[in-house]
Amino acid sequence: MRHRLHPSPPRRRLILQLLQLPSLAGLLLVPTGAWSGFNFFTSEYTASRAELQAQLDKRFPLAQKYGAYANVALSEPQLHLDAATNRAAITARLLITSPFLKSESGAEGSVTVSSALRYDAARRALLLDQPRAEQLSLQGLSGRNAEQAEKIAKLVAQELLRDQALRSFTEAELTVGRKTYDIGDITVLADGIKVQLK
Repeated sequence: MRHRLHPSPPRRRLILQLLQLPSLAGLLLVPTGAWSGFNFFTSEYTASRAELQAQLDKRFPLAQKYGAYANVALSEPQLHLDAATNRAAITARLLITSPFLKSESGAEGSVTVSSALRYDAARRALLLDQPRAEQLSLQGLSGRNAEQAEKIAKLVAQELLRDQALRSFTEAELTVGRKTYDIGDITVLADGIKVQLK
């Protein structure tokens, strides 16, 4: 006759207590969604390109005036990741309007801004750090107007993207049991960004 083995009462109580912890229960029972990028065994979190792009889309369009001379707007961002340089880049549609331009509707084009990354503990967010406009093109402009418009557009694009968040974390996401993790090293991958949990 076979006897079914049951956990001892102390062990049974321990299992039930662990499952009642909201953070641990989330890890055990919810393998997708907010927890999908966390690996607490290796102390790492990986945000996929699709996840980062989705968060970026929510923060656009962006617009800012350059004194009384021009207004620059960015829309339709596309995220690029460069593992070799550990940098991220954003290519966006650009519109600059100015009373000094011949066309009242302004000039359209695109801009690509490359940036290092940093973590801001107060905002619990992965931010663009010191973005640099590397490529810019505007349609329908020539001569001095084109030079001035491109210079203004680069400056404003860099300012608009400085300290923009690529990924924000909630306190609950970074908490397991009684421990709340902080973010350490940031590594750009070919199809995502990996951060160290410490």
